[in-house]
Amino acid sequence: MDRTQDCGSCNPGSIPGGSTFYANLRPMITLASPLAELKGVGKTIVTRLKKLGLDTVQDLIFYFPFRYDRFQNAKNISDLQEGQEAQIIGQIDLINNRRSARRKMNLTEAIIQDDSGIIKVVWFNQPFIAKNLKVGDFVSLAGRVSEKLGGLCLVSPVYEKLQNYEEQRNQKLHNTQGIIPNYHLVEGLSSKQLRYLIRQVIGLSGSLKDSLPDQVAVEQKLMPLAQAIKNIHFPENELDLENARRRLGFEELFVWQLRAQMIKRQLQGRQALKIEFNEKATREFVNSLPFTLTSDQKRSAWEILLDLDKPTPMSHLLQGDVGSGKTVVAALAILNTKLANQGKTILMAPTEILAGQHFETFKKLFAAHDFKISLLTASRKEANWADGKIKAAEIAEKSELIIGTHALISDKLTLAPVALAIVDEQQRFGVKQRKKLADLNGKHQAAPHFLSLSATPIPRSLALALYGDLDLSLINQLPAGRKTVLTKIVTEKNRQAAYDFAAKEILVGRQMFVVCPLISESDKLGVKSAKEETERLKDIFPDFRISLLHGKMKSAEKEKTMRDFLEKKSQILVSTSVIEVGIDIKNANLMIVEGAERFGLSTLHQFRGRVGRGNDQAYCFLFTSSENDSPSSETAKRLESLVKYHNGRELAEADLKFRGAGETYGHLQSGFPELKIATLFDYAQIKAAQNSAEKLITTDPELKNWPRLKIKIGQFEEEVHLE
Repeated sequence: MDRTQDCGSCNPGSIPGGSTFYANLRPMITLASPLAELKGVGKTIVTRLKKLGLDTVQDLIFYFPFRYDRFQNAKNISDLQEGQEAQIIGQIDLINNRRSARRKMNLTEAIIQDDSGIIKVVWFNQPFIAKNLKVGDFVSLAGRVSEKLGGLCLVSPVYEKLQNYEEQRNQKLHNTQGIIPNYHLVEGLSSKQLRYLIRQVIGLSGSLKDSLPDQVAVEQKLMPLAQAIKNIHFPENELDLENARRRLGFEELFVWQLRAQMIKRQLQGRQALKIEFNEKATREFVNSLPFTLTSDQKRSAWEILLDLDKPTPMSHLLQGDVGSGKTVVAALAILNTKLANQGKTILMAPTEILAGQHFETFKKLFAAHDFKISLLTASRKEANWADGKIKAAEIAEKSELIIGTHALISDKLTLAPVALAIVDEQQRFGVKQRKKLADLNGKHQAAPHFLSLSATPIPRSLALALYGDLDLSLINQLPAGRKTVLTKIVTEKNRQAAYDFAAKEILVGRQMFVVCPLISESDKLGVKSAKEETERLKDIFPDFRISLLHGKMKSAEKEKTMRDFLEKKSQILVSTSVIEVGIDIKNANLMIVEGAERFGLSTLHQFRGRVGRGNDQAYCFLFTSSENDSPSSETAKRLESLVKYHNGRELAEADLKFRGAGETYGHLQSGFPELKIATLFDYAQIKAAQNSAEKLITTDPELKNWPRLKIKIGQFEEEVHLE
């Protein structure tokens, strides 16, 4: 007989040694093995696992739980109470399936008894359970106790079959007792199945190479990687779980901080055009301002000027709320750069509208100085030292300050020598663009100093995690006399009252912004669009001129719309979130946000910052698109934070807790850390990771003594030139 031919109906168990023979034919499982080679994984399960991004055993091991159930001790049925998460052990007295006519679903119902009493158990749309469990079986059940189905019952509990009641004391329960991991899932896949698969391969975690240098693990008192992997999936106790989280979370933050420190070290290895501090001219400029600098502005300016007066490139992030005065701090850096005569300054803004506003602002600030300032965008080429049309090449050659969008760093434009590069709204500017800035004067020439401005409120811990390669200066104070914007959540029944109030304000000369989530109508989302709202408001405010602004308009249209609003030719500006950044209309003191619950707190705070920039009291009305008279409790809590807090950093912390970093900020820059374990609230751990990364780079700049870290951060090699 040909041993290689299909055995067809052969039963391995009928052949002496057959089971062992066939078992030995199974391939040896390694970290690289496809999941299809695991016991219990067929084509259907493979497809579902792929949807989770799981292809290999190593993928599975690193697929961490997102929460845990805790069933520490089995309870007597007679002791169960409504709302508890509880485990019981008992025997099945009755189990069957039936169809619910009212809910149109399959119900599996069972009666379970122990020595203290009986309880009903219900599962929804899982008819197979009645095949797996039979009358007389001993089971362990864990789930929520409810009275909503007509009496005390367990609803959709997890179950494990036992040999008998007495043996359960010696039987390790993996799904209904202890600290039970739960995983993000797709339809047709359960956490119970994932636990079963992970238990098959968890022992292979011992063959993983530990990615942390020994000295770092020792200094931080971190458990080995293999132990952390085992404990994150199947912790014996809370201490094991906490130590596992700490170990794995630290590694995530450490790798991210190592990347930041490598970028920082590369820049520190470059020469910069040294900008000497001109005390006399700086003092004269500050004294000429029509306002007094706050102590935060003075401190931040001094920190930046000290960094400029060094032969290595500055990498600085200046962060402050909308209207806190970051522009004048930047002006002090620009002024000293001009006077040092080492090269030009470029200032990049995220939109043409904001670039145009900066152009007008700096022309006024430096009106008393012989300063060549120009604007270079797709639609505008202007210079304060030239009449009429001017070419981009002439702007690049003769300007001392060039203001534009990110198109400034295109390969078509030669700007060198650039002494200072300023970027407004840092979170819209990625690592690769920062790398390009460093090479503006040529890879082997002096690099520009880098200053980033950001009004987007970011918690201190998140700022450190994202911008570990930047030195941070904060402006927490608002200019003297600036009034708090009064904020109110407006329900549907109070909408007209808000409109009446707005009309009175506009009649005495004020202006109003109305922000909508969408440009055009969307039935699916059921929220107001800027276009339809513009038409609706024309009926509500027939005596006022209403204009529309959105991101799909041509640049010339946007400029005209904004100029008309600035010159008070229109009284109401309906817009999408394009007004979030940089628009400065001092006469506007009213802000209405439609569908406010669809925006994050940080974005709403940015909207609110567009009003109240003058001397008048300003108001922000948050309209919700809820069909009810008030938004849901979760939404209400979030929006109430905006009413309660006016400090951007406090709101950022709240938004991060409500929604998480990804949803709150999106991808703040290319390579935003998608953390599985680490938390962006833990400033102490982020700082510890930064210190360890900085120390490692200092002692081993090429990572020769720990090359495995190069594998871990290989995705960044092009950006940081590890080789």
